[in-house]
Amino acid sequence: MNQALLSHRMLGVTFTQDGATARVWAPFADSVALHLATRQVTLPLLKDGAYWQLTTAQLQPGDTYTFVLNNALERPDPASMAQPQGVHGPSQAVDTAAYAWTDDDWRNLPLEDYLLYELHTGTFSPEGTFAGIENRLDYLVELGINAIEIMPVAQFPGNRNWGYDGVLPFAVQYSYGGTAGLQKLVDACHRRGIAVVLDVVYNHIGPEGNYLGDFGPYFTAKHQTPWGNGLNFDDDYSDSIRRYFIENVLMWFRDFHIDALRLDAVHAICDESETHILREMKQYVDALMAKTGRQHYLIIESDQNETRFIDPLATNGYGMDAQWNDEFHHALRVTAGGERNGYYADYNGLQDLAKSYRDAYVYDGTYMPRRARIVGKSTAGHAGRQFVVFSQNHDQIGNRMLGERPSQLVSFEMQKLMAGAVISSPYLPMLFMGEEWGELNPFLYFVSHSDPTLVEAVRQGRKKEFADFQTDFEAPDPQDERTFERSRLQWPRLTQEPHRTLFRYYQTLLRLRKTSSLRHPNRESVAVVVDDSRQTLTLFRQHKKEVQPGSFAVEETVVCLMNFSKAIQSFTLPASDGQWHNLLDSADPTWRGPLAAPSLLEGSAAVVVQPEAILIYTSTGK
Repeated sequence: MNQALLSHRMLGVTFTQDGATARVWAPFADSVALHLATRQVTLPLLKDGAYWQLTTAQLQPGDTYTFVLNNALERPDPASMAQPQGVHGPSQAVDTAAYAWTDDDWRNLPLEDYLLYELHTGTFSPEGTFAGIENRLDYLVELGINAIEIMPVAQFPGNRNWGYDGVLPFAVQYSYGGTAGLQKLVDACHRRGIAVVLDVVYNHIGPEGNYLGDFGPYFTAKHQTPWGNGLNFDDDYSDSIRRYFIENVLMWFRDFHIDALRLDAVHAICDESETHILREMKQYVDALMAKTGRQHYLIIESDQNETRFIDPLATNGYGMDAQWNDEFHHALRVTAGGERNGYYADYNGLQDLAKSYRDAYVYDGTYMPRRARIVGKSTAGHAGRQFVVFSQNHDQIGNRMLGERPSQLVSFEMQKLMAGAVISSPYLPMLFMGEEWGELNPFLYFVSHSDPTLVEAVRQGRKKEFADFQTDFEAPDPQDERTFERSRLQWPRLTQEPHRTLFRYYQTLLRLRKTSSLRHPNRESVAVVVDDSRQTLTLFRQHKKEVQPGSFAVEETVVCLMNFSKAIQSFTLPASDGQWHNLLDSADPTWRGPLAAPSLLEGSAAVVVQPEAILIYTSTGK
């Protein structure tokens, strides 16, 4: 392990009392020079193995510069921190240590307490910037979330993009507010008790402005991905590429005080090394935490249902702290009456939702028809805090042709039921921006490329993707600025009905999550009963308190009665020594529902649940 990486970034331009040090990996170059665009000065770098380096007083924070390879090829810095003129322009020197942090007292939240809120910087606020997010932090506190998950901010072409076309992993998107803007946002979040999760992409580099290959073999034909040649994590010269991304992970935690990273589609990271790159990243993060005393988490997205990603290092796993669980979403959407084509065809609804409540994965060593093979492994022994669940996210909305949200696809009552199903789960719940008030604007796929050929390829790719859909509509043009504008949140809806009521309902649900047994993502205490014929599901959650070493007593039982049918259904509560207290009723007229259920029930009483509703009772016994 390179201990120096824990203390400071070494790639790109960094600043010390001795001046600026420029360092770049270019193993095949005959010469490398630093061109100071601000001063129109060119300085040669000295070779240091496969790296080239120079320390100079002529480069100051705020100056723009490029690297010149072999006296001919002028390129942005692969480890650029800022691109004020876009992905094709010169890099800008940034001193990340210049920001004056005020979060010395901040301690990251326990992972099991995370209540996540995914957002896209460009469409979350009218400003479309980090400052726009900061201006609404009090709103997020009022809602009840305590962790925001920001979609990728690595510099991408133009000003409109989901962020997965980033080409400079160290550079913070300039139009969002750049390095200082992100640091200021994180600092402000910590002052309000909000953790910050940043979405990062280590499985590919976007197509426009991708100059990494000019510096060295960042990519290898050994592995093919949906985006072309894979990043070189295990072929010749891979040590330096691995270091590049490890430095990136450490930078976000150390220099930006990010609390957790969400690693995009890790199943597309190809690495046959003896030590997988994810495992090595985790080893470095553990070393960083030991050095700084700060807690950080690594959360992954994976569609493999492969537990080695979240197995601890001690048992030869990769040590990731948690993962998104798309299968919970798929089962819930089908149960709620959603379509059954595409990847939804593998899910039968209620039974699979029940299985996901119990086992996280639906496919855990079983045959998946769409892939025509056995998929997944058992999650036995893995805690509930290792799985993030949701009823919507950027992918599940934005990858639909018209970007429809559940608010456009299901009833108001079903929206409340789906929210209750997620927040009452024994996992970490995540909302997608605007769902808490039933935002009606879609979240569409949008880009702002400058290459006409690439723009047309993206357009045709979207059309081809949805060619089999029977619809009179065409896929919205991703390049059209109106597609982006249609995806913005409409904040005035918060003052309108039924959106205001839905917001208050989400507030209540999140408060309930914090103050009842639902707070504890304990899978061991979960039981589920389903009735396919009536489309009902009963979820039992318990919190056990240790009364003496090795002896536990049930402190509270919570029963969630879910009726996914369009008819009134009767449930029987389990026997209890005490009364059952109504914690939440989505059908209560308070939430614009048809009829309230009793506030108190005795023993094993029967109770009816209104159509498309969730009813939650608790009993603490006598």
